[in-house]
Amino acid sequence: MKKVSLLLFVFLLGVSVKGFSQTTTPPDFFAGKWEITIVGTPDGDAKMVTELIRKDGKLTGELKDPTGTKPAMPITKIEEAGTKLTIYFDTAQAGEIPVELTKVDDDHLKGSLMNMFDSTAIRVK
Repeated sequence: MKKVSLLLFVFLLGVSVKGFSQTTTPPDFFAGKWEITIVGTPDGDAKMVTELIRKDGKLTGELKDPTGTKPAMPITKIEEAGTKLTIYFDTAQAGEIPVELTKVDDDHLKGSLMNMFDSTAIRVK
């Protein structure tokens, strides 16, 4: 009986440790191609495509217009904190603008642009 109790205890301990270890985002979760949609801007809904690449431990990339009519905007910095990602890009009219995105599931992010406009991102496969 002691062996069964010990075996059951070790099994449950292993399951609980494994369950708690999955609460963090994998290091390269945000790396890849994303389509970002910003809803309700003065010019209507805006769509941007970005391919985030990890270089020297940091994410980099640029924001592109999916139609290709506007020039690409370089990303000035990216902050990662667990399941949250903040992308900063520079515009001539407003300066540096943050887009905050939080992980919803493996292929979706949700957040806001400048805490004013709702934004979503979908992983492009």
